[in-house]
Amino acid sequence: MKVVAFNGSARKDGNTAILLRRVLGELEREGIETEVVHLAGQPIHGCTGCRRCGARKDRHCARGDDAVNGFIDKMLAADGVLLGSPTYFTDVSTEMKALIDRCGFVAKANGDMFRRKVGAAVVAVRRAGSTHAFDTMNHFFTINQMIVPGSSYWNVGVGLEPGDVEKDEEGLRTMAVLGENMAWLLKRIGAGAR
Repeated sequence: MKVVAFNGSARKDGNTAILLRRVLGELEREGIETEVVHLAGQPIHGCTGCRRCGARKDRHCARGDDAVNGFIDKMLAADGVLLGSPTYFTDVSTEMKALIDRCGFVAKANGDMFRRKVGAAVVAVRRAGSTHAFDTMNHFFTINQMIVPGSSYWNVGVGLEPGDVEKDEEGLRTMAVLGENMAWLLKRIGAGAR
């Protein structure tokens, strides 16, 4: 089993990455392979609304001038997907939104190709707006018929400067419980599929 995590932060080692690593650590303890993809510095463009993904139906975006088709392939190969973003004006980062839009349109155009994969969202926030960012990523999962595990609280860590989320004990505990629940769910789904 494998989970791929997409870090939508401009900081590869910032608070979002710390939170994602906490979730991935629990998954790894349960024997699940993990991978982190940092969107920072990657060429990634927004959706142009061309709808060619619906005409082509080849599980890829017709726009092949950036990294998105490789990201789609990573999602397809994984059993679970983690999306992590800092909160930018009460929503996800531009890179995360582009990923969601492009991957989501391709998935819908190709028969809900992420259907029944496990998906979870993680949000780093300074103070407010995290719920909206959390909702944005969860909407990607639910429209794609993915299964979303819960945790002991919303999957949010509080901090401004890189590393500040390490002081958010409740946030870190929430990430650990999310990792435990995601591992449990992946194992149950995997066992039932055999």
